[in-house]
Amino acid sequence: MVNGRRVLGRFPAGGPRGSWPAEEFAQARRLEGTAAEVVMDLATDTFLVIVREAESDAAA
Repeated sequence: MVNGRRVLGRFPAGGPRGSWPAEEFAQARRLEGTAAEVVMDLATDTFLVIVREAESDAAA
């Protein structure tokens, strides 16, 4: 967990499909009921699929 966020997946930004794999992964998690979102980690040039812990804790 980083800054109140749990990382569910990491996807390289330099891939030929850009953020699509991360967006597809996040959408699959949302269909399962997890409030996943995609953010960009500029330091590592990576798309992260995250869940904000404050929101997920409130739902539990």
